[in-house]
Amino acid sequence: MTPPENIRVSALYRFARFDDPHALREPLLAVARAAGIRGTLLLAGEGINGTIAGAPDTLDSVIAHIRTLPGCEALSLKHSWTAAMPFHRLKVKVKREIVTMGVTVDPLTDAGTYVAPAEWNALIADPETLVIDTRNDYEVAVGTFAGAVDPKTAGFADFPDWFRTQRETLLAGKKRVAMFCTGGIRCEKSTAFLKAEGVEQVHHLDGGILRYLEEVPAAESAWQGECFVFDQRVAVGHGLAPGTHLLCFACRMPVSAADRASPAFVEGVSCPACVGERTAEERAGYAERHRQERLAAARGEAHIGRMYDQA
Repeated sequence: MTPPENIRVSALYRFARFDDPHALREPLLAVARAAGIRGTLLLAGEGINGTIAGAPDTLDSVIAHIRTLPGCEALSLKHSWTAAMPFHRLKVKVKREIVTMGVTVDPLTDAGTYVAPAEWNALIADPETLVIDTRNDYEVAVGTFAGAVDPKTAGFADFPDWFRTQRETLLAGKKRVAMFCTGGIRCEKSTAFLKAEGVEQVHHLDGGILRYLEEVPAAESAWQGECFVFDQRVAVGHGLAPGTHLLCFACRMPVSAADRASPAFVEGVSCPACVGERTAEERAGYAERHRQERLAAARGEAHIGRMYDQA
């Protein structure tokens, strides 16, 4: 069945060994520009990561090029659909890591055991399994698996210190650890980290939350809430249908329906997460930007203020 939306969003990653990621950037950028896609692709010595969007045939040409990169034949891919382009522009960057942990690990050789979405519920229901959400605090607030531990980290680089500090408490009475994230990359790297720390039985959700929401029926799901995504869709639900959250364009945090009912929420200006953290001058600037966005929308034009590219 062809979806009513005509823009495909492809989240991808692959841990691989790139001896010279800078040499890979320009050819990849040229292919992506020629295809007219938008989104962000990150290259590092440890592989590639990113989310891109466009017409399916143009996306396929870029993905075909990525598969020719060293070790990327078995690229991890997750597709979803949307009615509007969720990115404002194209970025191809070279970084130290494709997902920043700040600790040297090798997911290529040391990652934990993959668990298929169909097998995930049984694993996390076992009381001897420690379930950890490896995402940031604002992502967890949008939705998570029932019973999962929330590290309350502001960024993925905080995860190693959090685990080392909480290790004894976390592992008490547990035989194994199961971890998950949005698309699989952070939990895959986290399993390599835990194994390097001496934890033997470590598992992670293959394809991440996105694959789980796509493959596991809502009636059988252990997922609660929605899944935050790094584009203008903000969040998705079961079947990867668009969620109910919006984005605060003052602080870039997800805003729920309950948040929008708060006096602290002023569309385009503030939300409960940032209302007390902005000066009157900043709020006035946000209000003017929002006014310009409404005017641009009335003209049928995109406005630069709506840019929300994944960093």
